[in-house]
Amino acid sequence: MSNSDPEIGKSVLAAGLKTNYLEAGEGEPVILIHGSGPGVTAYANWRLTIPPLAQKYRVLAPDIAGFGYTERKPDQQYDLEFWIRHLTEWMDAVGVKKARFVGNSFGGALTVAIAARYPERVERFVLMGAAGVEFELTPGLDAVWGYEPSVENMRKVVMSFAYDTSMMTDDLVRSRFEASVRPGYQESFSRMFAAPRQRHIKGLATPEDQLRKIEQRALIVHGRDDNVVPPTNSIKFHSLLKNSDLHMFGKCGHWTQIERKDDFAKLVLDFFAA
Repeated sequence: MSNSDPEIGKSVLAAGLKTNYLEAGEGEPVILIHGSGPGVTAYANWRLTIPPLAQKYRVLAPDIAGFGYTERKPDQQYDLEFWIRHLTEWMDAVGVKKARFVGNSFGGALTVAIAARYPERVERFVLMGAAGVEFELTPGLDAVWGYEPSVENMRKVVMSFAYDTSMMTDDLVRSRFEASVRPGYQESFSRMFAAPRQRHIKGLATPEDQLRKIEQRALIVHGRDDNVVPPTNSIKFHSLLKNSDLHMFGKCGHWTQIERKDDFAKLVLDFFAA
């Protein structure tokens, strides 16, 4: 374990992979599932969300198979089935039978898939800028999934995530670029979402009839100005998930948990406590 790198936490074996995850706080478990950007880690996605949530809950944030510091196997096929298996085995390995979930983007697709397939494991859940229904590939998502490593390309990707691009400093761009070129990262990433990319949106979607059967309370959050995953996704989720509330942030892009960090944390804590 490296104390110098906040992205590296604890590690357990799940679906045959040595899985890196962050853990903070104590109490009932909350699981945070990151998105699918190049160079992403649980830490990069959730560093601002973990501290406020950890004041009340045991917060766990894994690096999903194929991402971050979780072990990569060269011949691994990544798809929704495998990601769900990896997540549920990871939950077993960390001793969590049932949790509250927060899923961002790609992580939102995994969250609704678990709620549909393993309802007994999900207490309630938050979707943020979530995939998991079918939608037309946006130029923003095409650029994220089609990323080829360069500082300039990472700048474009990072800029597409935020409404207020002044937050996207050169340091942030460089650190995300360096993360995207760690050994093995781009190989697994480019294979995961290879063109044509519309099929990957379909591959992450839970059928609408299954979404209608989900009973858990859901909070659906989106940035109105999201160029990566369209806000219409969340309106669709809201129409399909019977016990759902929808919160749309104005002047906010795909990175709600970063652009509106305090508001987002308060919204989630209030929803979890209600």
